[in-house]
Amino acid sequence: MHTLLWCIFIVLLLYTILPTIIVRLLCLWVYKKKVSKDGIALTFDDGPDPEFTPQLLDLLSKYQIKAAFFVLGSKAEKYPEIILRIHREGHLIGIHNYVHWTNALMTPKRVRKQLNDSVEAIEKIIGVKPIYYRPPWGIINVFDLFLVKQYRLVLWSLMVKDWRSRGGKNRIRSTLLSKLQMNHIIVLHDSGQTFGANRDAPHYMLKALEDFLEICKQRNFPFLPIDTYLQLLQFKKRQPSGLVKKCLVFIWLKWERMFNWLFNIRPIDVDNQIFYSRVCKYHGKTIDLGSGEALTSGDLVVELHFNNEKLHQLITESSSMFQLAVKMKHDVQNFLPTLAQRIHSMPQKVKAIYGITMIHRGSRQLGFTVTELPKGLFSRFTQIYLKTLLYVLHPNGRERLKLKSELLSPRIATISTEELYKKYAATVEPMPISEHAISLSQEVLYEANRT
Repeated sequence: MHTLLWCIFIVLLLYTILPTIIVRLLCLWVYKKKVSKDGIALTFDDGPDPEFTPQLLDLLSKYQIKAAFFVLGSKAEKYPEIILRIHREGHLIGIHNYVHWTNALMTPKRVRKQLNDSVEAIEKIIGVKPIYYRPPWGIINVFDLFLVKQYRLVLWSLMVKDWRSRGGKNRIRSTLLSKLQMNHIIVLHDSGQTFGANRDAPHYMLKALEDFLEICKQRNFPFLPIDTYLQLLQFKKRQPSGLVKKCLVFIWLKWERMFNWLFNIRPIDVDNQIFYSRVCKYHGKTIDLGSGEALTSGDLVVELHFNNEKLHQLITESSSMFQLAVKMKHDVQNFLPTLAQRIHSMPQKVKAIYGITMIHRGSRQLGFTVTELPKGLFSRFTQIYLKTLLYVLHPNGRERLKLKSELLSPRIATISTEELYKKYAATVEPMPISEHAISLSQEVLYEANRT
C-alpha cells in the first residue's frame, strides 16, 4: 500500500504538480502579470449564468469597462444569447473547458476534446474562434504545455475567493482594495454552480464589484481589455534582464543540488566536476551496443549527468561560444581518463555508460550508440525538461529554442565499458551525458569540432 501511494504521488508530481508550479512561479508560457502599470484587467470565470451574467454586463456597461469572460463550452451552448451579447458589447470570450473539470484528472486526449468542443460551440455563436484559455483552478498537466502553440494561456495575479458567500460583499470589496495594484489581472466568478462554490456567491460579488469600480473611478484607475493588455505586454517584452536570468539560474541550480542529493548522484572526479554519476540498473528496451553486445533491462550502467553548475561557470567565463567550446572540450578530455579508472575499479560489473541527450550530433564520433528515446510520457516530459534547462542555462536560450527546434529531440547515448576501454586505452572513456548534459555540452563540442 505504501509503495502504491508513492507511485501515485510521483505520477501526479510529474503529470500535474511540477508543471503547474513551474508555470505559475516562473510565468512561463502564460500571461499572469504585467511588467508595466498601464491598467487593470478584469476577467470572469465559470459563466455564462442566466441570472448573474446579464447583471454583470449591465454593470460593466455602466462604467464603460471591457472585460474577458472565460466561459464553459457546455453553458455557451445552453445560453447562446448571453454569449452573443458578451461579444456584441465588446468583451473578449475565452475558454474555461467544456465542463468545469480539472486538467490534472484528465488525459491529454480528453483535454483536447474539452477545448475543441468549446471552440466549436463558441465559434458557432459569434463567428470567431477563441484563442484565449484559462484551465479550471489554474491547474495544468504536462501536456498542456503544448497548447501554447494554439492558445494563449491566461492566469491571474489577484483572486479574492468570491465563490464563497461567507463575509458577503464587504470581504470581497476589502480584499480587492487592499491588494489592488495597477498591474493586476483580477479573476472573479459570475456563476456559483461549480464544485465548491455557493450558488448565491455571484450576488455578493456584483455588489462588491460595483463599489470597487466606483472607487477606482474616483481614483482614476484605468481598466484594459485583456487582449489590449496582452498586446502591450508583448510590445514591452524584452530579453530577461541580468537579474532575472541570475535568479532563474540560481533557483535551477539549487533544485539540481537537491535532486542530486535525493538520488545519490555524485561527482566522479572531485578535481574536475564536469560530470556527476550514479550506478543503477537500466530499465528499458534492449539497445544494441555493437560488437555483438546488447544492453538489456536489469543490466548495471553508469548513468552520467552533466554538472550544469560547471557549465554555467564556463559560460560566464567565456567571451564567445567558440571559446566555450574549446574550454568544454579541454575539460572533457581531461575527465575521460579518470572516468575510465573509476569504472575499472568499481566492484560491480558495469555493462555500459548511459545518458540522455537532445543534441546528439557529436556522440557517434566519441564511440556512442545513439538511439531514439521510446515515445511516451517519459519522452515528452524529458523533452520539456531539457528545453526548459536549455532556456535557463544557454546564454541565448530563447533564440536557441527557436533555432531548428525540430532537432531538439531526446536521444539515448550508450557505450559499452569494453568499447570504452578499447577506444580510449589508458585515457579511456567518451563522454555520455544525461539530462541536459549531452544536450548542451554536445552542442558546444559539435561547434568546436566543426571549427
